[in-house]
Order: sequence, then C-alpha cells, then structure tokens
Amino acid sequence: MGSRKHNRAELIKEAKKTESFAKLRNCPTSPRKMRLVADMIRGMKVEQALHVLKHSPQEASGRMHKLLLSALANWQAKNEGVRMEETSLFVKEVGVDGGRSLKRIRTAPQGRAHRIRKRSNHVTLLIDNRIAQ
Repeated sequence: MGSRKHNRAELIKEAKKTESFAKLRNCPTSPRKMRLVADMIRGMKVEQALHVLKHSPQEASGRMHKLLLSALANWQAKNEGVRMEETSLFVKEVGVDGGRSLKRIRTAPQGRAHRIRKRSNHVTLLIDNRIAQ
C-alpha cells in the first residue's frame, strides 16, 4: 500500500471512532415509505429524533426507532467513559436503499395473472457528535 493511501486510511479510521452506525437489512416495508420517515429525522438531535419516532403514526417509524436505539448502543460501546447527556449527538446520515423484492402472482380476469412485488429495504443510520472532543 502506498503512503498516501495508508495516510488516508488512517484518517478515515480516526474519523470512524467518533461516529457510530447501525444497519437494518431486508426490512419488509417499501423504500418509499421508509424514506418519508428517514427524511423526518435526518439532521435532528438524537433525543428529539427518538421522541418524533415514538409518537409518529407510520408503521416504519417503529422500526426506525429501534434502529436508532441500536446505533446509540453502538455509540456507547465505543465511548465507554462518556455520558450521552453531555454530548450533542445528532443523526448525521440516514440512507434507505431498495432491498430484495418478493415476486408474487395475483389472478386477473380472462385467465391472466398480474405480478405483485412485495418490496423490502435496507436502512443505514449514522450518528455523530456535533462537537468534536
């Protein structure tokens, strides 16, 4: 590995120490519905995002709430001596990608069949400290 590549890898490794992430794979909700929930919390403080997700009527918000709690647990595992209340954690990135689609058949008139696509998605949630220590 060249020296520039090695130095860049070290910088990325140092940056990843402050931010924590969690992934949700093959969630049985369409990506379009999950993106609506992701757009609600993107850039929010973690405490505020947890409150919004808990009281949101969408079904996808329950799954996103659980994912945010998982990302918080990952952050606490990385930063053992730091209290969460003393830091200003925020939702840095929320990415929603399409996952595997289950293809089903629904009967249609005159001997035909229509294809039903039951979509799923992958969500990646990244939290970070707004003020570097």
